[in-house]
Amino acid sequence: MRNHVWRPLYVVLFIVAVVLLVRKVYVPKDFGIQDRGYMYGFHRLGSEADWKAFPVKYRSTEYCRDCHSDKYNELKQSPHAVIPCEDCHGPAMNHPDDPPTLTIDRSRKLCIRCHARLPYPGSGRANIPGIDPETHNPGAECVLCHYPHDPRREAKK
Repeated sequence: MRNHVWRPLYVVLFIVAVVLLVRKVYVPKDFGIQDRGYMYGFHRLGSEADWKAFPVKYRSTEYCRDCHSDKYNELKQSPHAVIPCEDCHGPAMNHPDDPPTLTIDRSRKLCIRCHARLPYPGSGRANIPGIDPETHNPGAECVLCHYPHDPRREAKK
């Protein structure tokens, strides 16, 4: 064969060798290694201890239930029962110590995330009651009229 075939082949082989060498140097030895052998993914067995020491930012709804059983019971009887408390109240990482009370997001944007009317009739999202934020009491916070823990009830005055 002529040189015009061999030269590009050598360049490609050189690039492949460089990529493999760089991968050998930079990718940790336990990257992708699992109990069943090598698996693709970003899990490293060597980093499990680091992640176990990482502080938990979000808790669970059951964590909130211990101190806020009245709100928990209201919520579990409402259409919002599937929504974790921290979706609206923020992460409870150090609660109740710091802060003693969580910030409550009463913004309209929070409710609109789920309750903006979307034209997707085939999705599960179509089952959530939606509004047009431009025409449905624009500028007013939703909690003025709707009680967040049970939106079927009017807001507590």
